[in-house]
Amino acid sequence: MGVIETAGLTKAYPGVTALDDLELTVGEGVTGLVGANGAGKSTLIKILLGLVPATSGSASVLGYDVATDGGRIRGLVGYMPEHDCLPADVSASDLVVHLGQMSGLPYAAARERTSDVLRHVGLAEERYRPIGGYSTGMKQRVKLAQALVHDPRLVLLDEPTNGLDPSARDDMLALVRRIGSEFGIAVLVTSHLLGELERVSDHVVVLDAGRLLRSSATTEFLHATGSLIVEVLGRPDADRLLGQALVDAGLVARPAGGTMVEVEVRDDTTPDVVRDVVVDLGLGLVRMQERHHRIEDVFRDGGAGSVQPV
Repeated sequence: MGVIETAGLTKAYPGVTALDDLELTVGEGVTGLVGANGAGKSTLIKILLGLVPATSGSASVLGYDVATDGGRIRGLVGYMPEHDCLPADVSASDLVVHLGQMSGLPYAAARERTSDVLRHVGLAEERYRPIGGYSTGMKQRVKLAQALVHDPRLVLLDEPTNGLDPSARDDMLALVRRIGSEFGIAVLVTSHLLGELERVSDHVVVLDAGRLLRSSATTEFLHATGSLIVEVLGRPDADRLLGQALVDAGLVARPAGGTMVEVEVRDDTTPDVVRDVVVDLGLGLVRMQERHHRIEDVFRDGGAGSVQPV
């Protein structure tokens, strides 16, 4: 049995169906839930927490029915909401202690756990400052800390990198990865940024307009395509020159954006041919690597909505 299971799960609002007959199983480790805005990600999380009733179908979390055991589920699950919901005049320490107590921890245990989780998320030195003076990245860390304080068996993280700059985003993704790999807590993390989920997830679930588009191990998304990405420099039309020269050499080549060309691998000699052509043209070879499928290819092939590659 998975940590999350749904069967025929549907949620309809007037004029729109947020989830449409969703059949899904989520296991241990880190599972990425990806979809364009409006794909049904946040609606699914709210149903799993027992906060919103489904129109039809069923769902269970850690073996408990979301329709009848919402309170028990919320005691076993950590939830990091997408929206800004932190009181500005309260310190991170006081807030996380309070929420730990609300999850059933005695006061002493809540204080001890709060100290631990704030240290884990990198807020040990700032924990007594009012949250109103925190940066966006620090606020996201507080939300993550309160989701972990009661030692949950599963955490649901809704767009944890929202509003973060690249450096803070990398830090948050590293924390998400640690939760699944070092802490042994199952994670369901949502994002509309495909590259994030490729980096941290063991498994990826793709939603499109409330329907399941694909659910598979991340490695199955990222298998090799049988082609090379070749990036060169030296002149503005380097990609055009290289592409034509490779075609003249008997290879299949096409533009790949910028100064890059995608070359189909004919046999083991293809990399040598590419190298020799680049040298003959007097161009600089920046990189030559296997092209892999990306999660975004699933959306492109399936005709899904606007999802960003990174």
